[in-house]
Amino acid sequence: MEIKKLKEEIKNISEPRWTQYGNIRHKLEDIIIIGLCTIICGGEDFADMEEFGKSRKEYLAKFLELPNGIPDSDTFRRVFEKLNPSELSSCLLNWISVERESRSVVAIDGKTIRGSGNSQHKAYHVISAFVAENQITLGELTVEEKTNEITAVPELLDLIDVEDSIVTANAMSCQKKIVEKITDAKADYTIGLKQNQPALYKDCEEYFQAFSWELPSVTTQEKGHGRVEKREYRLLNDLSWLEQAEEWRGLKGIGMVKSTIVEKKENRQFTRYFITSLTDIDEFADVVRKHWSIENQLHWCLDVIFREDASRARKDNSPLNLNILQKTALNLVSQAQYGRVSKKRLMFKAALESELFLKILFSPKK
Repeated sequence: MEIKKLKEEIKNISEPRWTQYGNIRHKLEDIIIIGLCTIICGGEDFADMEEFGKSRKEYLAKFLELPNGIPDSDTFRRVFEKLNPSELSSCLLNWISVERESRSVVAIDGKTIRGSGNSQHKAYHVISAFVAENQITLGELTVEEKTNEITAVPELLDLIDVEDSIVTANAMSCQKKIVEKITDAKADYTIGLKQNQPALYKDCEEYFQAFSWELPSVTTQEKGHGRVEKREYRLLNDLSWLEQAEEWRGLKGIGMVKSTIVEKKENRQFTRYFITSLTDIDEFADVVRKHWSIENQLHWCLDVIFREDASRARKDNSPLNLNILQKTALNLVSQAQYGRVSKKRLMFKAALESELFLKILFSPKK
């Protein structure tokens, strides 16, 4: 990736500052790039951006103009408060331009930025579309309540390209309009089914309780963190018995996953159901597992590595723009080739070694 391309993309972002008085001392591209570099190296807030810029000014000057030196923390804060999050997200996504695999899994789920609420607005709830194979966020949409995901998911699907992909989502997105939106985009789907669709859920539950043993199965077993989890996947593609089948666009199967967890000599079992347009049980099992990448590789990392919920950024767009910088940094760090080193350790090493953070920022991505 080239710095020239990044700068060209940043030109598409609306300048959030007043320019008619001619008192703009720092270039917008310098502010955004220093902010991103700071997050890559483990920085968390606007004061960290100023300190990082000062400590790495020699290296930053190799690809930034810095006409008046490094901006102070108040400048970073004011810019990221007013910057348009959608434009920033599109800019960085276009710059990275990761090539997605055919039949990639696009997981959709929401996460609340818990520390982002103030007297003017509730904590932001961000719905993200995350590509499991590339660990990249295709797009995000902000709502004020988790329950608003139902109306926001179709809007998010309008913003991203999911053609030839498999879209996964939790049971909140088990809505006919969302399924129609996915199939209209020429994509497949696997969506959780719970009692928000009571009649469909009851019919599927009763069928699997009576006849699941007749269906072929795929079994996986994972060990870790002091427990063993066995998952048994079954997929039913003959839906002639299901009266509601024609009401769901593209519906070709009902899936079941029975999980058995052994932990501290105790056994726990629970069963989940899914509606899907898939017909291959191995693909169905793979997709269900990959859906959890948005929890394990995105939301968990935002909480634990970037400490998003502990952030004190609350005003205007600052929590959302930091969220976008963190997601971009996470993708760059995830794609970096540096042996068996954890993401957090790699970020720490990048903070210590200037050449390494430049390599993470500008090395070609798959």
